[in-house]
Amino acid sequence: MSNVTFSKNTLTILKNFSNLNSNLLVKPGKVIKTITPSKNGMAIATVEESFDTEFGIWDLNKFLGVISLFNSPNFKFGEKSVQIKNGGDSVVNYYYSEPRLLSVPTKDVIMPEVSISILLTEKQFSELQKAASVMQLPDLSFVGTSGSKIVAMVSDMGDPTTNSYKVTVGDTNYTGPAFVFNFKMENIKILPGDYTINFAKNIVGEFVHKTISLKYWFAMEANTSKYGS
Repeated sequence: MSNVTFSKNTLTILKNFSNLNSNLLVKPGKVIKTITPSKNGMAIATVEESFDTEFGIWDLNKFLGVISLFNSPNFKFGEKSVQIKNGGDSVVNYYYSEPRLLSVPTKDVIMPEVSISILLTEKQFSELQKAASVMQLPDLSFVGTSGSKIVAMVSDMGDPTTNSYKVTVGDTNYTGPAFVFNFKMENIKILPGDYTINFAKNIVGEFVHKTISLKYWFAMEANTSKYGS
């Protein structure tokens, strides 16, 4: 049985991944991945721990709830279950799920050619989230017009008369092709932090965390996203 202690960062990443998918399959090594059930979002992180056992979790939130019962949990990964304890008499044997029952990534993302890259700070995204919640705006857009500035905006694209909220996230004098990259705000479930966002035109946005080894890919709303003429 392998003996592992999860870092705070790893537990935070697992909690975030549970917002994307309740299932998780961890393979040997330091990399963990997840994909949304609708396959419109994927995340990958390199964590501090190294796992030598493959294990599947059917309900990640439940697993994290079990972990929270212990102050300093220690994990011993066996063939069919993980033993969780923290030095006292309390022990949980948590059994793995069959991998074939889980919704997991089957291949890595190969990022298409990047058209635009921007920096989105934690403060800016927090403002956008708050505005979307308060104003009940479902859509997140990144918009650039030649000779103007690049902005991130929350709005309701189904109602042209609705209010919107914008923040500047790029060049104040952008000179490239005009673009609009649209996403559903409810899909963008990212860990707090500053991100470099790489956009492949009309296809996908890659969100790269600036301080930890964590990436997300979210599909654009293909019917309304545009790049150039």
